[in-house]
Amino acid sequence: MTGRVIIIMGVSGSGKSTIGDILAEKLGYKFIDGDDLHPKANIQKMASGNPLNDEDRSPWLERIRDACYSLENKNEQGIIVCSALKKKYRDQIRDGNKKVIFLFLNGSFDLLLKRMESRTGHFMKASMLQSQFNTLEVPINESDVITIDIDKSIDEIIKEAVLKIK
Repeated sequence: MTGRVIIIMGVSGSGKSTIGDILAEKLGYKFIDGDDLHPKANIQKMASGNPLNDEDRSPWLERIRDACYSLENKNEQGIIVCSALKKKYRDQIRDGNKKVIFLFLNGSFDLLLKRMESRTGHFMKASMLQSQFNTLEVPINESDVITIDIDKSIDEIIKEAVLKIK
């Protein structure tokens, strides 16, 4: 058994936590929701309706990178949820980690806005979705990124993810 980490990435509302949790159970991987790794200041900032900037995200991305490193070096498999919106964020996570792949959950603004407006109890507000799309650098020519369109059922997304990961 060798260490391996799958980062479930995409904008808020794309289903990262739901897909990540189900996929981890199906594959027998550890599951870490990257939202749980945000520093307190980031959670407070988002809860007040303010989007994060690169400076805010940096310590969070370090925590994600370190979790990947820990899993790899303990020869464990894990799934970590992290928006990883910019290439430089993905590069920061890749730094020092050899067995990280990204699963990009791709969906339209309208679909994601509808999803976000229907969920409750999350610190990321629907009004901040546009800032996520403004920040998103869609992965192009990144060999360790698998893209899955999310305009289908969860079961179909999971089935496609399992096939593409293997």
